[in-house]
Amino acid sequence: MRIGIIDIGSNTARLLVASVDDVGVERIDEQRAHLGLGAKIERTGALPPEKLAEAASVASEYAARAASHDVEVVDVIVTAPGRQSENGDELVRSLRAATGASVRVLTCDEEGRYAYDGAAAMLDRHPKSLAVCDIGGGSTEVVVGLRDLGPVFLRSFEIGSMRLTSRFFDGRPKAATVDAARKHIRRRLDDLDAPPPTAALATGGTAGALRRVAGRTLDAGRLDDVIAELASRPRSKIAAAYGLERSRARTILAGALILAEVQERLGIPFEVARGGLREGAALALARVAAAA
Repeated sequence: MRIGIIDIGSNTARLLVASVDDVGVERIDEQRAHLGLGAKIERTGALPPEKLAEAASVASEYAARAASHDVEVVDVIVTAPGRQSENGDELVRSLRAATGASVRVLTCDEEGRYAYDGAAAMLDRHPKSLAVCDIGGGSTEVVVGLRDLGPVFLRSFEIGSMRLTSRFFDGRPKAATVDAARKHIRRRLDDLDAPPPTAALATGGTAGALRRVAGRTLDAGRLDDVIAELASRPRSKIAAAYGLERSRARTILAGALILAEVQERLGIPFEVARGGLREGAALALARVAAAA
């Protein structure tokens, strides 16, 4: 089944066109655009008309691109902006009008489950227990699943790379702000009492950016080194050194700090996942179609 997933998140809008079957997900086309919806929500509590229009315009373009690949269905999913904005319903209406497709604001549990399913589906092996950490701009989900049962533990935290950046790193990071951000994250993660996994995957935009900076494997020592580097260099130089967009260079330090604190609690190195939220959403949509 050929599926188009349009993902409207706090930092970016993304398109995945994929062929989905019993074996897994084969990517056909991917696109991304920076929207910065979460930053507007963080400052004012709602999305201004120009941001609603921008999101609708990008979604319309992505729906047309998906249609050019002869997809059987297009699904629009909205993550933290739909939950956290005072006018999230306006965002949903504008996206529906722009695309003519189904538009869903994901619950925290749905977001975590899709991220887990998408990350696990792209693995070459099947660990006994798998943790998946999905760091978005507005929230972070941590899921642990068992090989034969799927997810058995899921927690969502209202903290993400963009929200943390807006609160602590509007200017150039300093040692004091990094320490304050760490304390804030630790307070938010107080109830992260996940069962110990045998493998762990990091997914989301932060994870993809960190792979460029540090490689696919992220253990405690490597994350500490990366955090020290990111905190000591201007964002413009980080962006140029690792081929990152300026918007991602702005939030990568905050995302790395969140991942480091989750890693400390899980006690196992992360690998950067090859799949995540959009792949999981495509798999879920294919299952529903198959059952109909």
